[in-house]
Amino acid sequence: MFVSDCYNVNEKGHLTISGCDTVELAEKYGTALYVMSEDEIRSVCRRYKSSFEHHYNGKGTALYASKAFCCKEICRIVTEEGLDLDVVSGGELYTALAAGVDAKHIHFHGNNKTMQELRYALESGVGDIVVDNLNELHRIEKLSAEKGVVTSISMRIKPGIDAHTHEFIRTGQIDSKFGFALENGEAFEAVKEAVACENVELIGLHCHIGSQIFDKAPFVLAAQVMLKFYNKIHTELGKTLTHLNLGGGFGVKYKEADAAVPYEDYMSDVSEAVHAACKEYGIQVPYIYIEPGRSIVCEAGLTLYTVGDIKTIPNVRTYVAIDGGMYENPRYALYQSDYTCLIANKANEPADFTATIAGKCCESGDLIQENTLIQKPEVSDILAVLSTGAYNYSMASNYNRNTRPPVVMVRGGESRVIIKGETYEDLVRNDV
Repeated sequence: MFVSDCYNVNEKGHLTISGCDTVELAEKYGTALYVMSEDEIRSVCRRYKSSFEHHYNGKGTALYASKAFCCKEICRIVTEEGLDLDVVSGGELYTALAAGVDAKHIHFHGNNKTMQELRYALESGVGDIVVDNLNELHRIEKLSAEKGVVTSISMRIKPGIDAHTHEFIRTGQIDSKFGFALENGEAFEAVKEAVACENVELIGLHCHIGSQIFDKAPFVLAAQVMLKFYNKIHTELGKTLTHLNLGGGFGVKYKEADAAVPYEDYMSDVSEAVHAACKEYGIQVPYIYIEPGRSIVCEAGLTLYTVGDIKTIPNVRTYVAIDGGMYENPRYALYQSDYTCLIANKANEPADFTATIAGKCCESGDLIQENTLIQKPEVSDILAVLSTGAYNYSMASNYNRNTRPPVVMVRGGESRVIIKGETYEDLVRNDV
């Protein structure tokens, strides 16, 4: 039933996360409520760090892809564990800096960075800007010249690999809004232009082939393709790069049946391909980066709700309404994403009741799951949805003028608020 070791059932039959009773958390903080396990987050970070020590002799770093879940506390936690940070907007950059993250350990991604964002990155001393297109390259060159600095950049490359995931989260194929394509020569021409610039220094390459990928083969192929291009730059342009970012997208468990590959297995197979390719080309193994985001926080999070109205339509379905919905978890409406749901105060009982979990927004499509098995629900029960640590708070909105819930971090049986819940006053704060 559980997708992560941070979940359990206590003697009361209640679901727990990192030793905290979820029913008691709901009583203390109210619902809807996001809950994150610091124990699980730190454990995953350490697994990645250990894998780099084992497979690359420590010559590599995981970057936390903060778009999965970004706040000051998560930035502090992952950097305390030795990870760098990947940001994709001025707001994420501001959050990281406000959390005390050293700008040299921040990597700035994105397909349409504004002049304001680029200027902010340069002024902050961001360690690596990942260039998406030639217009951006020229903007960085212009701003760097004005500032009298040389800016370190990487180039985002589309390696032509179509990872078999939802079409909205495939990013490595030629028809993607991100980066420079390899197969039509665009990437090589862009690299030549970057090398010729006076105020930027090309230090590495970057790729990302998609998200929620359960097969190791696409990652291995991406490493092989990228190192072939890495070597081409060295042999044909005489340019020696120093690092290679192979992206993220490692699959996680939303349901118990999801065949998530242990992170160590990804690392093992990819590192083997990296070392083999470098040996073949006679080049030094570059400093390797990867970008886990979802895999660090997803299974560490759950969302708690209070069950409201229960509506049975004979021979059709039973709707179980909750005090949340697509405004704080839009992923089912967007992708029909699977989740594990259960009644937290009846976690020791059989999940044999078929329900459609309905949100409170004024939309027919405001659903969290359809025809899912949970324990028999009653009004005022606490419903838990597991694996909501990634892309839930990040994608939350104020649709229907609903307030975004608070986020509580738990560790070793203790809890604390890391993001305050919004109030009605917050909703009108910027109204004029």
